[in-house]
Amino acid sequence: MKPEVSQTAKSSPLWVDHYPKGIDWHMPIPTRPVPELLERAVKRFPGNPAISFLGRTTTYAMLGAEVDRVAAGLQSIGVKRGTKVGLLLPNTPTFIVYYFAILKAGGTVVNFNPLYTLEELSFQVKDSETEIMVTHDLTMLFSKTEALLESGAIARAIVVPFANVLPPLKSVLFRLFKRKDVADVGSSRAAAQIVNGNTLAATSSPMSRVDIDPDEDIAVLQYTGGTTGTPKGAMLTHANLTANTAQIAAWGVDLEPGKESILGALPLFHVFAMTVVMNMGIELAAKIILIPRFQLLEALKLLDKERPTVLPAVPTIFTAMLNYPDFKAYDVSSLRFCLSGGAPLPLEVKLKFEAVSGAKVVEGYGLSETSPVLTCNPVQGEPVAGSIGPPLPGTTISLRDIDDPTKEVAQGERGELCAKGPQVMKGYWKKPAETEKQFVGDFLRTGDVAIMDEKGYFSIVDRIKDLIICSGYNVYPRRIEEAIYTHPAVEEVTVIGIPDAYRGEAPKAFIKLKSGMSATEADILKHLQPKISRIEMPAAIEFRDSLPKTMIGKLSKKELAAEEAKRGRPA
Repeated sequence: MKPEVSQTAKSSPLWVDHYPKGIDWHMPIPTRPVPELLERAVKRFPGNPAISFLGRTTTYAMLGAEVDRVAAGLQSIGVKRGTKVGLLLPNTPTFIVYYFAILKAGGTVVNFNPLYTLEELSFQVKDSETEIMVTHDLTMLFSKTEALLESGAIARAIVVPFANVLPPLKSVLFRLFKRKDVADVGSSRAAAQIVNGNTLAATSSPMSRVDIDPDEDIAVLQYTGGTTGTPKGAMLTHANLTANTAQIAAWGVDLEPGKESILGALPLFHVFAMTVVMNMGIELAAKIILIPRFQLLEALKLLDKERPTVLPAVPTIFTAMLNYPDFKAYDVSSLRFCLSGGAPLPLEVKLKFEAVSGAKVVEGYGLSETSPVLTCNPVQGEPVAGSIGPPLPGTTISLRDIDDPTKEVAQGERGELCAKGPQVMKGYWKKPAETEKQFVGDFLRTGDVAIMDEKGYFSIVDRIKDLIICSGYNVYPRRIEEAIYTHPAVEEVTVIGIPDAYRGEAPKAFIKLKSGMSATEADILKHLQPKISRIEMPAAIEFRDSLPKTMIGKLSKKELAAEEAKRGRPA
């Protein structure tokens, strides 16, 4: 049995003595209503650009005024403290306007993935008790919203004409040539339940100031991906979100308010982009350069033209850029701070991107339940291979015995990563039993297995559920993936467990090769021989043209596991 370590017996966490220069782990972390982030930016930098979208620029003064008008409009149709308002939107200025307006009116934002099926949307609407959905009149979005209205899942919808968010010339061209992409909202069978966004924003009613309790009031219901079961709504308070925003802003020691610009290539409905692109962008009074959805060439053109200083991304975006044949034709030297999240960042990818851009690329770690960032590698100093860094200011990480999470493991041993801090959620919406299971004392259980080195830096070994048991031995897919990534021909890899007649389970690797390069199964196995043990060797390797990914570009295992399960026969 592993020794029990008392949390209170420690005088100071191990990482404090090795903390990055210029950052104080004990720093006071302000918690305030989320709308105050925007109010402060408007007051300090009213003339600065807040949003750049397809050639249209919105200043902070303009954004603040529009948010106030929309908040007043929302209140005029009944939005009050606690009203759940859904956002079914791509990355457009409308997302940012309504996000802050809903919160300013006292409501709670519910983020929806625009690519969800109607069944998935219906479940989340019902579970969250969403009353109103905000969307654009784009056919692919409106058709789903209309179906939700007709089924009675939602009472009303606010539809903002997409042409409104475009620059004048593009707006005219869009109306002329993209008519098939625009729904005829006026003739909808649910027209009586639809509020025109233009009308709502033109309300003459004054906005009533809402007294928000940052520690108690839920700002956002952020639904988990559902990879471990039924999706659950993480209740993120105003304090959770503003605390994490302050923590991340402090981590970027060289970032200057009013002088930064952020490329918004990740979807804002995802918790990573919501906090690191939008909320942190507003906190820094930065220019947020929005891309409706990530397209490699469009992103490279904007990097070259708009010259952003900050790029939050997932590893697959960095990899895609590095492997693009004409990547060097685009100037990315304006970048200074790149934050990678959502999936493990291979050290090779980090170092290569830093070499070509001159920026620092740091890997962070978090989850929906933590607003989302818990740890991050420092901007300065030598990288630690495979590390997710130390905890953010005010955040405590405790590694717990996997069989008995009430006990901590000794330094250097594997344990479940458990966390507490001001960014940790209030709980799961309407799921007290699930909430109780997710916590051990006041520490949130992440389900990830990690180790801590002698400086208090953490490394994720794997998710507990991803554990492969081969002949009674524990095999961690992350370790195999890291070894395969060192092969020069490999671009992406995912390892899962498959049935094995002799060992019970065995690892199988799915590999996408770099364009123009080749490798065989024998080549990969030979490459792995000096790097991993025989028990860790993949029993099978399958090469594919592409690997399944989640909406934010994170490699996804569940589709591959489902395919293998359908085959049904042990290997």
